[in-house]
Amino acid sequence: MGVLPPANCINKFAVKYSWFQETFGELPNGADEATIRRYARTYIMMLLGTQLFGDKSDTRIHIRWLPYVARLEDMGRHSWGSASLSWLYWCMCRVVNIHMVKLARSLQLLQSWIFW
Repeated sequence: MGVLPPANCINKFAVKYSWFQETFGELPNGADEATIRRYARTYIMMLLGTQLFGDKSDTRIHIRWLPYVARLEDMGRHSWGSASLSWLYWCMCRVVNIHMVKLARSLQLLQSWIFW
């Protein structure tokens, strides 16, 4: 059985990052395999929603990542490098808009690539 966030933590199609941190911040001692897999899915979803494909909010994680973390065995079948690169390009195209006020989080990837 999964864990559902309360209604005040849901905003349209996104869940507050703080709820993920509070609920799945630390794996309990003596956790069974199902609990470990649940925490692993949550951790991967947090990485996808904040580090690789983060949006400007920095406070929410979109539920679009649920199908990708549903089966951990299939995670290696996706081309995450290509997906993150296309997300980065998309974010860079949006930055050109004169009305854009805040940059997307994924530009950190560009900065680290430039650094290295």
